[in-house]
This record gives sequence, C-alpha cells and structure tokens, in this order.
Amino acid sequence: AAALEALKQRACESVDLNAARLGALSRDIWSRPELAYAEHQAHDALTRFFSGGDLPGAAWAVQPRYKLGTAFRADWGTAAPQHPLRLAFLCEYDALPGLGHACGHNLIAEVGAAAALALKAALESLAEPVAVQVTVLGTPAEEQGGGKIDLIKAGAFDGLDVVFMAHPSQENAAYLPDVAEHDVTVKYYGKASHAAAYPWEGVNALDAAVLAYNNLSVLRQQMKPTWRVHGVIKNGGVKPNIIPSYTELEFYLRAPSRKELSVLTEKVENCFKSAAVATGCKVRI
Repeated sequence: AAALEALKQRACESVDLNAARLGALSRDIWSRPELAYAEHQAHDALTRFFSGGDLPGAAWAVQPRYKLGTAFRADWGTAAPQHPLRLAFLCEYDALPGLGHACGHNLIAEVGAAAALALKAALESLAEPVAVQVTVLGTPAEEQGGGKIDLIKAGAFDGLDVVFMAHPSQENAAYLPDVAEHDVTVKYYGKASHAAAYPWEGVNALDAAVLAYNNLSVLRQQMKPTWRVHGVIKNGGVKPNIIPSYTELEFYLRAPSRKELSVLTEKVENCFKSAAVATGCKVRI
C-alpha cells in the first residue's frame, strides 16, 4: 500500500510539473475549434506536445496522421522484456458546429495527455522496471462521423489491454451511465404542390415531421428515467407557399444498455412510422 501511494504521489507531481504546458495545450485547441476530420491544428499541437524534447523522462515515439488524417499515436514503454501490459489514453479534440468547444473536447485532450505523462512518470520512478507500454491515441471526429469506429476498423486498438478516457462533467464520476447510444436520421417523402391554389394535391412531409416530433413528446411519459431522446428537424421545407415534399430529422437515443436501447429504438421508430402513415408520406429511417 505504501508503494502504491508513493506511485500516486509521483503521478500527481508529474501533473503539477507539466501543468503550464498542459494548460497551454488545452487553450491552443480551445481557441481554434475545428470540426470532425478537419482537426489539423489540434493534431499538430498534440503531436508537437509529445514530440517536444522538454518533456521529462524518456522520449515518446510519435506517429502523426496515424491511420486517419487527423489521428495520432504516441508510445512509451519500459525496458522490461516481452508481453507488456498495454495501456492507452484517448484524446478527443473536435468541436461542435457553431459552438466551438462547448463539449470540452480540448479538456479531454488535456486530461488524456496528463494521465499518460503521470503514469509514465510513476513507472519511471520504479527501481525495477515492469513490463508496461503506455499509448496515447488521438481520436478525431467524435461529434460527427465516428472517428473511433474508423480507428477500430483500421486496427488502431488491436493489442491494447485497457483503454481510458475522461470527459468533463458537472460532477465527478468514474462511470458514465448512458453507455449505449444510437443515431437515427429520418427522411419523409411527400408531394409538392401550391399551398394556396392546390393544397389537396400535395402530401405534406412537414406534417409528418411535426407529428413524429409530437409522437415522441407524448412517448416521454412512458420513458424510463434513464432513457434519453433528443433531436432536431434539419430540413423543414423550402417556402411557405409550397407544400413540403421532403423533410429530415436527426435524433440521438441513449440508454444504460444495448438491451434497453433496442426497446427504446423500437418505440421511437414506431413514432416515426406512424407519422408517415397518418400523412401518406413515405419514410426512410
């Protein structure tokens, strides 16, 4: 126990020692927000950070543009032979459209880098090296596109034993309860006509979108407290005097498990489908 506490203390000292450069890294990313797959400045800032010769201890092996144009990888390992425990820390750094880093991905990048430096410092303080490899993965496109999925498919996570990530929140927690999430895009196809001269000739796709939204609002009374459904109408028509022939909605569904998420998804999709039936539109989910 005493040895473990000493390692924890060494890790904390490392974070304090690097606090200024970690803060500067976070502010650099925050001040220049970039959208999914276009995080070139954030990528460059992070690779410079781990390539810098002013970091304490042994150097990191940095691979810029690792399997994706704005992903990166930095590795450090002890001198202990064969079969190391392979730990990874993730850095996110993409921003939200129009809001910048309101979701705090600059902080995720800072904390991922800090945790990696702290663990490295603790391991370097051991008299006898243990077989551990520490990896930092830069994972772009969290808000849109799914950069982690791309990296998984490309083999970036192969061989890793444990992967850690921290996300800013209003409270401290070791576990995020809403772990299952499903994105759904809903497209309604109707028929355009003049809204004043021949409205009866039209099939109103906006009516379908509004009904779908209201169906979900009614469903909320029967949702479990741990379920979440939130979305927007991305396309609501062209002009007021044209019956909309096309509308599009985007929704996110969240639940504590994939099993519960499948139940929620079925209920939500029925809300979308019934709106199409009621208005005579065709729907694509």
